[in-house]
Amino acid sequence: MDIFDIYRAAADPEKAKQMSAYMRDQFPFLGLQTPKRKKLSLEFLKETPKSAPDWAFVFKCWEQPEREFQYLAVNYLAKIAPVLTADDIANLREIAVNKPWWDTIDGLDVITGDIALRFPKVNDTLLAWSADRDFWLRRIAIDHQRGRKERTDAGLLSRIIVNNLGQTEFFINKAIGWSLREYSKTNPGWVRGFVAGHSAEMSPLSVREASKYI
Repeated sequence: MDIFDIYRAAADPEKAKQMSAYMRDQFPFLGLQTPKRKKLSLEFLKETPKSAPDWAFVFKCWEQPEREFQYLAVNYLAKIAPVLTADDIANLREIAVNKPWWDTIDGLDVITGDIALRFPKVNDTLLAWSADRDFWLRRIAIDHQRGRKERTDAGLLSRIIVNNLGQTEFFINKAIGWSLREYSKTNPGWVRGFVAGHSAEMSPLSVREASKYI
């Protein structure tokens, strides 16, 4: 059996209902909770060639109705992240805007950020995404430096966040707070100054999240 058959053979209808309800019924599920899903895909991901991305596989995962297949695609991309290049950004954008929700976006942002760190020309694309009509692309832009610590481009982070101040969208305001909170672990003074300078434009949620460790 291939990985698609393996996943479907392990489906649990009762858990599928619960998982779909947890995700506000945005997507149907097979009912494979994270530990089981990881166990089922362990061998597949272990044997995955790391020479070049198999975008046909990724798009096939994205075409499946059940959400676990999109998780599999994100896990696959994370596994081969070191071989992804700036040329892959267009494909990442395509899947990001197709069936978007926080559960896939918050994996794609780090993958995108890894590419941008290795190929700085991608920063211009992310800056453009930060002003896009699609707020999921804006969320990726805001959070793409998550986990960079000392390698964070604070100037770019500032410009991207400023492009998204004054929003009412929960997922944007949460992303702003999250990105600042993470950077505050490395540079609390910078984050403290940013919040002080922009608190009037920031949502209470963003301020609360950003100030958690400062």
